[in-house]
Parts: sequence; structure tokens; C-alpha cells
Amino acid sequence: MTVTFEQYTLFAWGWIAVAVIVFIALLFITAPYGRHTKTTWGPLIDNKLGWFVMEFFVLAVLFFFLYKGTNTISLVNGIIVGFFALHYVNRSIIFPLRIQTNGKKMPLTITLMAMCFNLVNGFLIGYYLGEFVVYPVEWLLTPQFIIGTLIFAVGMFINWQSDNTLIHLRKPGETGYKIPQKGLFRYVSCPNLLGEVVEWAGFAILTWSLPGLAFFVWTFANLVPRAVSHHKWYQEKFPDYPKERKAVFPFIW
Repeated sequence: MTVTFEQYTLFAWGWIAVAVIVFIALLFITAPYGRHTKTTWGPLIDNKLGWFVMEFFVLAVLFFFLYKGTNTISLVNGIIVGFFALHYVNRSIIFPLRIQTNGKKMPLTITLMAMCFNLVNGFLIGYYLGEFVVYPVEWLLTPQFIIGTLIFAVGMFINWQSDNTLIHLRKPGETGYKIPQKGLFRYVSCPNLLGEVVEWAGFAILTWSLPGLAFFVWTFANLVPRAVSHHKWYQEKFPDYPKERKAVFPFIW
């Protein structure tokens, strides 16, 4: 089935509107995975398997629509896809292999919901690049691409560095939770999530596109409430938790 640009645009704006609703809902409902996992959300699966399935799925969808698309993949389109794939190869393969969470579970429901989320996002970006837009090589010299790429790189660095701090927080054989103290953890409870928000803001700028904006809005809607939940959890778990530390945005929130 062929989707016109008008239909595609209407769908993308509708998807952004749904993100706003989800953002408000998640400020009151904590998604049950990670430290917030609950058995009341149905069957549980290994969390590493869950991470791989739900995160790799977006790459499968993206490349499917690129393959089926009528556009040729220009150099710039290829770079943009490479940026996207770099994040998700790390998130779906490298990150699950590195985390020390043997035996931990996540609800299958969360994995399936994430796959639905990634189905839409993979379609929006893949169809946009596969059918509607071929960026010329001159785009590499535009302020949008240069500034957006720098922001994307900074966000990725913050995300990866913060993940590395969390992964090495426990010594071999240790269990339980500790208060992270290094890097941006001195200012916010979840710099790893802050990094992702910054990263996809950069992606939206460097593509200067509606699907890039939609992906950023959804990232914000998912991760900011998640950071707030983590922050509250830390405050309840540790009586000596630093009072000046914010949830996700330094000195703000």
C-alpha cells in the first residue's frame, strides 16, 4: 500500500499528539521494568532477551522500509541511517551483553508494547528516507546538520558514559543498589536518560524533519517520566540521597 505525503504527515502529527498524552499518563504510572518490575503485568522474560528483541526490532523495521522504498540511498541518507543504527546496535546488542543483571526479568507486555512503539518509529523514519526525501551532499554543510550532529554526539557520549558508570557500580559478586556519584550523576539521577533525550534532539535537528521531531518528542515523553520515577525511588531507598540532585535536567527538574 502506498502512503501519500499528506497521509504520512497527518499520521506523524497524530503520533506526536499521542506522545503528549502518554507523557502525562507516565507522570502518574510507572512502567514496570528494571527496578520497577512487577509480576502483575503478566508473564516475565529474561530482561537481556527483552532488551534485544524490543530494541533490535526498530532496526529491522527501518531497513525493511528502506529496502522497499523507491529512493536511492544518498551519502547523507546513509550517514543519517548510520547514526540511528549506531545507537540501536549498542542498545540492542552491546548494552544487554554488558549489563550485570543475570536472572532479572521484565514483563513480556513491556517488550510487546516497545515493539509496537518501535514499529511506528521505524516506519516513520524508514518510509521518510525510503520514499520522500533524498538529502543532497550539500546538506552536510548546513547549520542544521553540523549543529545537530554535534548535539547528537554529545548526547551519545553522555548516554554511554553514564551507562558505563552504572554497569561498573557494583563489584563482581555484589548485589543491591548503590548511589552513583561520578560524572553527571553529581547533578541528576538519570544522566543516561538525559543523554538519550539530548541525542534525539540532535537527530531531529540534523535531519530537520517531521519524523525526527516525532522521535524526539516520544523519547522525551518516555524517558523524562522514567527519570522522575527513578529519582523518587532513589529518594525513598536512600535517606542520605543528595537533596540538590535533580531527576534529569541539571538545576531544573
